[in-house]
Amino acid sequence: MDEALFAAMLASTLRVSTPLILCALAGMFSERSGVVDIGLEGKMLFAAFAAGAAGAAYQSTTLALLLGVMVAVVLSWMHGLACVSHKGDQVVSGVAINIIAAGMTVVLGIAWFAQGGQTPPVSTEVRIKALFPGLQQALAQIPFIGRVVGEGLLSHNALVYLALALVPVSWWVLFRTRFGLRLRAVGENPQMVDAAGVSVTGLRYAALTINGVLCGLAGSYLVLAQSANFSANMTAGRGFMALAALIFGRWHPVGAFWACLLFGFLDAAAIRLQGVQISGLGEVPVQLIQALPYLLTVILLAGFIGKAVAPQALGRPYSKER
Repeated sequence: MDEALFAAMLASTLRVSTPLILCALAGMFSERSGVVDIGLEGKMLFAAFAAGAAGAAYQSTTLALLLGVMVAVVLSWMHGLACVSHKGDQVVSGVAINIIAAGMTVVLGIAWFAQGGQTPPVSTEVRIKALFPGLQQALAQIPFIGRVVGEGLLSHNALVYLALALVPVSWWVLFRTRFGLRLRAVGENPQMVDAAGVSVTGLRYAALTINGVLCGLAGSYLVLAQSANFSANMTAGRGFMALAALIFGRWHPVGAFWACLLFGFLDAAAIRLQGVQISGLGEVPVQLIQALPYLLTVILLAGFIGKAVAPQALGRPYSKER
């Protein structure tokens, strides 16, 4: 493979995978605590709208990120209120969040900005920029390795590196800390955790708070780093892709990470293959290329959802025995 193409594919894969990684980790914390989260898509979408609206209105990257995270955390708490505190159906609550987000972001966008549900573009000063631009240019002079490392690995912004760093951090928190042990125990046997004197409700709300923070970062990334503004349904099923990656990765941060990279690679390849001529077949259909990540989502869910062993208490509301 040509070094320029390899570097470009590596860079595109990491950029496209970043919101998927953040969202998959968010779902992992929630579902490891026993709370099903179908609402990843809606939280990410509402966070993207909040970040886009704040970035366009106040011209502040920090405020845009904070509002994006806050909105997603509030939605996670609403999910917790419905399913943890009031023992509601977790799937129905997640679907409701997706519907609310899809509708309200468009309605608020029309009411506030009168641009058909979109937000105005955020300025260059508000967008999150590459972290090592000077180092990238210096390495570009080195044949092959410099191009691959400089463009492929060092051309990204802080949120990309944060997402990559959160994979080992999440593994350490989940499998090497007391909090992680209790969180996994709540998802497997909440009665045992309750008998040990630890609050099941408190742990599940803590997991949902982490879930909201990560979903907020994923949604904010879409507007502040990937696109220039918010548009209706701009998440385009990424929340469901992250959920598929989580199941395929068997609710493990490293497994989910590799699945997200696979989705990101297919998305990056779809962009690169548009207009490419294949001998004997002609031009690759754009529609087929764009459908590849979604087809893989369906295949993974159909093929692995029965084989992957979910946490035993996943989706079951816990009622304290008296």
